[in-house]
Amino acid sequence: MTYPTIAAARVTLTVVSGKLDERRYVFSERTTCILGRSRDCDPRLPDDSHDTTVSRHHCLIDINPPHARIRDFGSRNGTFVNGEKIGQRKPGQTPEEAAPIGHPERDLSDGDEIRIGKTVLRVSITGTPMPTLTPPPDEDPRQTADKVAGYEVIRELGRGGTGAVYLARRTDSRELVALKVMLPKVAASEAVHERFLREIRITERLRHPNILSLFEASRTQASGAQVAFYFTSEYCNGGSLENLIRSNQLPRREAVRFIAEALDGLAHAHRQSVVHRDLSPDNILLTTGDREITGNVGDLSAKVSDFGLAKAFDEIGLSGLTRTGSTAGKPRYMARQQAVDFKDMTPAADVWSVAACLYAALTGTTPRTFPLGQDPWRVVMEEEAVPIREREPSIPPQLANVIDTALRERPMIGFQSAQDFRGALLESGILDS
Repeated sequence: MTYPTIAAARVTLTVVSGKLDERRYVFSERTTCILGRSRDCDPRLPDDSHDTTVSRHHCLIDINPPHARIRDFGSRNGTFVNGEKIGQRKPGQTPEEAAPIGHPERDLSDGDEIRIGKTVLRVSITGTPMPTLTPPPDEDPRQTADKVAGYEVIRELGRGGTGAVYLARRTDSRELVALKVMLPKVAASEAVHERFLREIRITERLRHPNILSLFEASRTQASGAQVAFYFTSEYCNGGSLENLIRSNQLPRREAVRFIAEALDGLAHAHRQSVVHRDLSPDNILLTTGDREITGNVGDLSAKVSDFGLAKAFDEIGLSGLTRTGSTAGKPRYMARQQAVDFKDMTPAADVWSVAACLYAALTGTTPRTFPLGQDPWRVVMEEEAVPIREREPSIPPQLANVIDTALRERPMIGFQSAQDFRGALLESGILDS
């Protein structure tokens, strides 16, 4: 069966004036593009005497055809849409001083013109936007979870921007499972729903001891005409790595072991050409398997969860525009290469993210410093990871060197494969102590 595709929609930026190398930039799939003078920007604006009013990283355009949104990074001279200025910081202000005022975003429409310094880009959009859903104020994912046939909901395990996860029991086998309910942000056709589920089912082949097993992926009726997707997977009774980080009860050796196990799972997925794209301590889950929980962290093992969810929601268009909005992904654990080249995400960016998870597990904070109110996307673009021994001097030098190498981003990410990073961690000797 052939399904209609969202790729029929396009966002095109045409150069009206300016000295850009290309005259048209065409986007037919989910991506972000950073505009500015820096070499990693695309489109890259002139970095010469032609225009000295453009910042290194000036603004970001978030594209999910046929949707597009522009966000100014608190640039010195502002970004203009149809002559209206957005985002300029005051004269004499540094980007850090301007951060508390926020960085406004604006949705783009067909025919809009963007001016950055002396460069003008005209926006052309083809395709009909899917209508955004507005759930009733009292909408509760639990109500939807209770409608899923064949499962008895026991309690909530966690909640996020698109839904919630519940501990549930299969009514036939009495087996405990995790039931995840997700509510799309936009309405979509039957064909799009099927494409989304097909993308998710790709991850069913990822059978590995350190990857959460997916049992079922389907959909059910939510309130009104809204459709909700649900997934059932194995239940991890030890919670998440994030929970242990917050508890301040995670021994260093066990933190390294969990990450080594997660890397083993990642390496398997990457060999199947599946990239996660959204790794954080929240989706590294911990379990004792079939054994009872004893309270001993050493009894737990790690499993990577949520493979394919971020990519499927983005690429099929069901997320609307969320990457720069209030329900953005997890830039705190994101490699700058992913922000620069979101469309062509590589396994190395996953490796950077899992290294950031280990950094957080050992220090209680993220590799980059994210000042309150400062645009996290500008931080990702411009700030390097703080060497881990500056955060926690007691970390052994050999282990610190491995982690700092994994978080190096220029000229490329320090470890290009999960297997290489895992090998370096094992050679650090921390698991032998």
